[in-house]
Amino acid sequence: MKSKILVFLQFFIIFLMLLPLGEKMHYLYAGMFFSVAGVIIGLLAINTHERGNFNIRPDIKEECELVTHGIYTYIRHPMYLSVLTIMLGVVLIYFSFYEIVLYIVLVSVMLTKLFYEEHLWQYHSQEYEVYKKHTKRLVPFIF
Repeated sequence: MKSKILVFLQFFIIFLMLLPLGEKMHYLYAGMFFSVAGVIIGLLAINTHERGNFNIRPDIKEECELVTHGIYTYIRHPMYLSVLTIMLGVVLIYFSFYEIVLYIVLVSVMLTKLFYEEHLWQYHSQEYEVYKKHTKRLVPFIF
């Protein structure tokens, strides 16, 4: 149930952020840069997965395998980074107090989802402890 709530919140906040409430565009090129970078990160992550191994919810599928190659060599949660980078681009394009507040809430939800997923992986796979020692959670070489 927790997974479904976190995914619902994630998509609901993204929906609110994409509503055309801003009157004008502010940092269009910077926003486009971050959004495109986020899409590329997401495509790299999806391309690395085996068919059927990808899951939008943080729940661990019964027969899934831990992915440790490709972009996953550097960070454990590239899809979360992808979403946050794309939405940072949206914040820059429609720069407003409303967008900034929603982005902060989105970051909070995504971090909660990330920590929950890591908690589940620790019980699912002994290999995960070793993997954690060699990678960062979200931002390569930093966090």
